[in-house]
Amino acid sequence: MKYILFYKPYGVLCQFTDGGSDIKRPTLKDYISVPRVYPVGRLDLDSEGLLLLTDNGQLQHRLANPKFAHPRTYFVQVERIPDEKALTKLRNGITIKNYRTRKAKVYLLPEEPQLPPRIPPIRDRRTIPTCWLAITLYEGRNRQVRRMTAAVGFPTLRLVRVSLGSNSQQINLTGLQPGQWRKLTDQEIKMLINFR
Repeated sequence: MKYILFYKPYGVLCQFTDGGSDIKRPTLKDYISVPRVYPVGRLDLDSEGLLLLTDNGQLQHRLANPKFAHPRTYFVQVERIPDEKALTKLRNGITIKNYRTRKAKVYLLPEEPQLPPRIPPIRDRRTIPTCWLAITLYEGRNRQVRRMTAAVGFPTLRLVRVSLGSNSQQINLTGLQPGQWRKLTDQEIKMLINFR
């Protein structure tokens, strides 16, 4: 079995081919030369960070399916500074379209996280402050973080998935730069297989 950890850059499609645009966009094929591996879940074109790839279909299903509630943590730069009321709404779940998000762990980061710069950088509007949140979700719906922050009035400017798992059992991006990948260690594979 193959298990890969990839630091997906901004603007890269979370698939190996691009059949949906006249403009050529970078895909996983531009970065990963390992045959017959598939992404576990997705990151949007405009999101960055941790992406697992594997040829283990059973594990792929279990990690991607919301019913298994695996924690995934994101660093999220938002426009303006959310108050406690907005943070509480995010923590307790937000109704978006026809579903209500599960409870989440959400807190303000005391300072900007040490992340590689995004290329291209986010728009800079000097009159509007920004801040960073850490958000841990237990489900992974389409554009969920962006929809959640927008629903409470603080649009997402930058979104980076930084880890999968809990603090005691976690896979993260340590040692990788955007566009780099590595094979998972035996210990990380065992941890993934034992996720409940």
